[in-house]
Amino acid sequence: MALAGCDRSEKEDTADTAEMTEQEPVATESAVAPAINCDDPMVQDRLKSALKNTLNQQAQALAANYANDAEISLESGVVTEKINGVVIDVQNAAILQKANDNGMTTCQASVSMTLPSEDLYQASQVQAANNQPSLQSRLAQDNIRINNNMLVDDAFTYVVGTQGGQVRTRIAGQPALITVVSDVMAGSVLKSAMDEERAERRAAAQSSNNNTQAAPARQQPRTITPVEPIRPTEPATPPTINKPTSNQNSSTENNQAAATTETKKPVTPATPATPKSVPKDETIDMVIIEDDSATY
Repeated sequence: MALAGCDRSEKEDTADTAEMTEQEPVATESAVAPAINCDDPMVQDRLKSALKNTLNQQAQALAANYANDAEISLESGVVTEKINGVVIDVQNAAILQKANDNGMTTCQASVSMTLPSEDLYQASQVQAANNQPSLQSRLAQDNIRINNNMLVDDAFTYVVGTQGGQVRTRIAGQPALITVVSDVMAGSVLKSAMDEERAERRAAAQSSNNNTQAAPARQQPRTITPVEPIRPTEPATPPTINKPTSNQNSSTENNQAAATTETKKPVTPATPATPKSVPKDETIDMVIIEDDSATY
């Protein structure tokens, strides 16, 4: 009976120890977060969003510095609109380093950014004006290839994992592709702002010239001093003429009769003598004399 009791207790202890050994690995496995694949569609979407945000932040800072140097103003939403025009794509994602104890996996992929041709052209003009290296030389130095207006980094590195039950994507380091594209977009924004400011100044100058030509210069009116009109000379009072006497009347009638007889022969009229009654005063302009035989 004693031996049987001992055998029973040893078996129970052995069974309990086996159960505890089987449960320990289960608890250890649940503490490790599951790994996320580098080519997971959710991971690539998160990576594209992170790239857009980083591009916008760096381009905003560069554009503000360029605007301060050029002493021009920029609208806040211009840079964001430019960045929204960049097309980002992720291809050939692969594991570069397996997940660590925290479940974070290091990935590498080919990331391409396609820029509008206008932005590339304007940025190249700004670089040439400032004696900066060309875009092609910068891309070759940073191992970035260019295909038309597409910039490609075939060794872009990023990290993926889960934190708090959500998928997290983080860009590793300071990729040269983001730096170059941010500089190109900031230079394009600066060139557009400078062109708009020149156009506004040119339009204002043209409008000013048109207004000057349309409205002739107004001459100041001359001040005319009024001149007092010259008062006419008042005629002198004519002298009093005495009426002829009866003897004078008879002689006058005889003279008229003789003049009538003589008019029958054409003779050159003689200049009548100045009547004796005309005064010798030179200030008199005109004298009226009563004479019935006068010719007018």
